[in-house]
Amino acid sequence: MTATIARIATRPIRIPLRRPWGPDVRDLSVVEVEVEDSDGAVGRGFSWTPTIGAAAVRAHLDHDLRDFALGREAEASALWDPLWAHLHEGGSGGITTIAMAGLDLALWDLAGRRAGVTLTDLIGRHHQTATVYGSGVNLHYSRDELVAQASRWVEAGFDAVKVKVGSPDLARDIERLAAVRDVLGPERGLMIDANQRWSLEQAERAIDELAAFDLTWIEEPLRADDLAAHVELRRRIEVPVALGENLHTRYRFAEFIDAGAVDLVQPNAVRVGGITPFLRIADLAAERGVGLAPHLLLELSAQLALALPGEHLVESVEDASFEALGALAAPSPVALVGAAASTTGQPGLGVRFSNELTDAAASVPPTEDR
Repeated sequence: MTATIARIATRPIRIPLRRPWGPDVRDLSVVEVEVEDSDGAVGRGFSWTPTIGAAAVRAHLDHDLRDFALGREAEASALWDPLWAHLHEGGSGGITTIAMAGLDLALWDLAGRRAGVTLTDLIGRHHQTATVYGSGVNLHYSRDELVAQASRWVEAGFDAVKVKVGSPDLARDIERLAAVRDVLGPERGLMIDANQRWSLEQAERAIDELAAFDLTWIEEPLRADDLAAHVELRRRIEVPVALGENLHTRYRFAEFIDAGAVDLVQPNAVRVGGITPFLRIADLAAERGVGLAPHLLLELSAQLALALPGEHLVESVEDASFEALGALAAPSPVALVGAAASTTGQPGLGVRFSNELTDAAASVPPTEDR
């Protein structure tokens, strides 16, 4: 008899950042999701929101998602589509898919723990190691702090790094990139991320100037939902365009890819709704001949990259992995040696958050159904 979902519990977690991502981003919010099936097997996943929406995500999980999922088959790919169709009236992405990810990840974890294999091996391993690039949320850093960070990445063995751009004064970005390129030398890759700060005209001008630093890609140069502007920008510039951390469904990824607006997609496995839709987006990118690099969440993204055919760069934000932040209660599922990430043998998802972590500001008490 097929096991069904018998219990879903959530726990709010706030994780202080060692290196703030800005004056208003000093911690990360996580909603841990625990699923128990009718045979008593347990899986744990999480939803992730750096700044906005954690309470709404948890409420969605505690009510709409749980009401629909209890009693249904405890299998991620069987649940995802009917659950998304049920929730679609409230929005096709954003809070909807972020909440769905917590449950989807928990079901994948449950399946991996049942089988006694890592997430990578459960999906189907293609690689033993994945290449990692150094990344920083560093537009607010001084030039000296940025140079010091780039130097640490070089010393750690990274062959590619990414830095933030989009200063009010383009001359500041030029000066900072020149300093970083000096540290990297000509042989290492340099990516830049504007985090949606530019208009079309600003982006064209800035990229024309910054292209002199031999850029691997420009990430999120424009508002993430402005497809027409991305199409026009891609027509005007030579630097490859990367985006996707703020696209929430396979359909939106297909629109940007098919319109010729993007060279490399960066799905965030939580924001798109979990591992189930992430793998579909990866298949789509492969079919269309577009590159893919998972966004953030090293402990999850590296495991996914190892399960995909082809080579996919994995992002490692300095001092921001769950392990580096001291958020894990068990060994990390991913080991990072130099620029190479590998699995450590933890079954399932392998992410177990410390019981000492909680979000004291959460307005809704811990919940569960038994």
